[in-house]
Parts: sequence; structure tokens; C-alpha cells
Amino acid sequence: VPSLEHNGKIIGESLDLIKYVDCNFEGPSLVPNDPDKKRTLEELLSYTDKFVEMLFASFKGDPEKEAGAAFNYLEDALKKYDDGPFLLGRDFSLFRGAKVPAYLLHSPLYDMDELKFFEADIAYIPFVERFQIFLSEVFKYDIIAGRPKLAAWIEELNKIDAYKQTKIVDPKQLVEYYKQRFM
Repeated sequence: VPSLEHNGKIIGESLDLIKYVDCNFEGPSLVPNDPDKKRTLEELLSYTDKFVEMLFASFKGDPEKEAGAAFNYLEDALKKYDDGPFLLGRDFSLFRGAKVPAYLLHSPLYDMDELKFFEADIAYIPFVERFQIFLSEVFKYDIIAGRPKLAAWIEELNKIDAYKQTKIVDPKQLVEYYKQRFM
């Protein structure tokens, strides 16, 4: 969970953190200038907890129905902008010189030469990756079947070196851990 301590204040929620950094540090904004994309970013970040809850709940119910609803939400969100495969389209990325919170400077998600940081995408992809592995292995549920935007999104994120460094190294270990912990 990202957090930031600044001037004696600790901020831990992603949306609050983004807003705080935008208000308290110089540089390009971490949120889109486009009001519609800004609103979409806030909606997406506000939905992450519910998204994860639905996925964990699917382990004890009907994964196709319950997890399917969560992945359909992402598929629909990915259809909103047609200028790229990311949740806010291709236009919204940050490059060198952008505001970067201190916690991110030492993260594999930050690349000094080119920072491709899509806040909404980064909020979702670790969960999508892990649940894709688990649901496929345990329930034989293919989360991208019938979801072409989700498939393209995952494929595009897998091309980003900074993201590749954060991927699960041993899928079997993840599956065993989730089985023991959540089933």
C-alpha cells in the first residue's frame, strides 16, 4: 500500500495521495487535465476495494459470475476511451520531470528514462495478474475470454519494463498461498 509522510501528515489512500502530491509539489499534474478523465480516474480508484472484494468472494461462490462482474467492470472502463489500451487512454502518461512521490522513486514502477505511470492501471494490474493466475489454475476460468479490451490492456502492460519487474515470479506459489489463505 503506497503511503506518503510529508510535513507530519501521513497519506495512505491512492486518490488522497495523488491529490495531496498535486497540491503540495511542483511539476506536471498526476491527474488528467481533461475533466472527464479526471472524474473517471477518481471513479476507478474509488472502485478498487470493491473490485478486490468481489474477486476474493468469488473463491467461495461462483467465480465466473462473481469475478466476471468485476472483470466486466474493467472491460467497460477500458471501452470508454478509444485513444489507447489503458484505462485513461494513451494520452495520460507522465515522463521525466513529472511530480513523483518519494515512495515511487525507489520503486520498479519508476524508470528515470521514461516513466509510463498510469495511476488507474497500476492500481488494478497487480490484482488482475494474481487473480488471472489463480482463477485460471483453480477454477479453469479465463478472465479474458470475451473481453478483448481487457486482453489488450494486459498485453500492453506486460510490455512495460517497469511493470514486468513487479510480476509474480512463481505462479504455483501464489496459487498454493491463495488456496491455503482464502479457501
